[in-house]
Parts: sequence; structure tokens; C-alpha cells
Amino acid sequence: MSDLPELDTALKNFSGRAPLFPLPNIVLFPHALLPLHIFEDRYRRMMADTLDGERLIAMSLLRPGWEGVAKGEVAPVHRVVGLGKIIAHEKLADGRYYLVLRGLARANLLREEKLDLPYRVGQLEICLEAQDESLSYDRQERIKQLVTAFAQLFPKIKLNQLFAHDFSDLPLGTVTDVLLGSVPLPAKISQQFQEELNIDTRSEMLMDLLQEALEGQVGSAGRTFPPVFSMN
Repeated sequence: MSDLPELDTALKNFSGRAPLFPLPNIVLFPHALLPLHIFEDRYRRMMADTLDGERLIAMSLLRPGWEGVAKGEVAPVHRVVGLGKIIAHEKLADGRYYLVLRGLARANLLREEKLDLPYRVGQLEICLEAQDESLSYDRQERIKQLVTAFAQLFPKIKLNQLFAHDFSDLPLGTVTDVLLGSVPLPAKISQQFQEELNIDTRSEMLMDLLQEALEGQVGSAGRTFPPVFSMN
């Protein structure tokens, strides 16, 4: 088994072009499922076009200060986005949509295309994962530690609902991203995980976060998350 997750087969013939859906509080990780409600006219058009095309949407997190962008100007977004595929959708009688996106990969936003469309479109490059060549820990043991810590913090979330297969058979990067998709983090922190392409570093960041939360709950009657922490 490789420690690096393989590129999703849904991206085999990816054109490199996808609609951008900028939001201030959502980061889409690979393997995560994201339900969305589409009601604005411009995004209804985006949905119609996307369903006729590759069914891919790039979820892009808005940068701080987006609230002050004047009407008609383009609000800045982070350059690493979450590329997802529409796996289920329903169009309502009034033109609104309900849909579910499945995260496929991280992608770099190379540039935005100037098109006569009401929504934004980006030229994307799929991000490739990296890993450390020499290790001071066992990746399979870290998977067990991550899953154990997550289960202790979120006992109501059933692991068999997160993992379609035995998590011990999955690469570390996949397990880390599946858990990240279920951890309630501020968008700013989620974006830091999104931009970290080294699976060993990313898994260590998550392990530190979960351990800090567990330590903060010792002797506490309540379970809150995330803890007060800094990823700097």
C-alpha cells in the first residue's frame, strides 16, 4: 500500500477549468461530502452549466476583507481551492438547487478566466501530495492515534459513517483529510490544512490539535472544540 493517495479517477480527463464558488466559511477537503443550497441567480446558471459539463466545482475560500469589496469588483480568494464533483442534486420548481459535492483534490488557482458569464471560472492545476523520505514515526500508528483521538472527542460521530472501508487500509493523507472534513474548525485554520501538501506535516498538525483538545478536556464537564490554539 502506498502512503500517497492516488489521484481520483473522476479527474482522469479533467480539462483544468472549473467554476469557482467563493464562500467566506467553507473549505472542501478531498474525500469530504459537502451539501449546498444554491439560490442566487448567478449560481443557478453555474449549476446548469456545470451539470452539462464535467460536474466539477472549485470551492474557494474568500480572503479577509472581502466584505469591503465594492459591488461589481472581484473579491480575492485563497489560491489553493478544494475541487469537488457533484454526486447528487435536486432542482426545485422555483429554480433553486440542492446538491452534494464530493471532494476530489486540492488545486492551485493559476488564474481566473475573463468570460461573459455571471460566475467566476478558474484555470486550475491539481496539487500533488508530498511525504517525508525519512520518518521518525510509523504512519500506520499515527492513523490509529488520529482515529482514536477523534473518536474520544466526537463520540457521537460513527467511524463507519466516515470511512467506507477499514481506515487501516487507507493512506495517512486520506485518513487525515476525512477527519479534517468532520472536525469543526474556523475557516482560517481549515485553509492552513488545505494549503499543507505534505501529508506527514498535515497529519502532525491535526494530531497536535486533537491532543491539545483532549488535554484541555481533562476534568472538564463540557466538550468544546476547537481549543484555543495557534497553528503558527
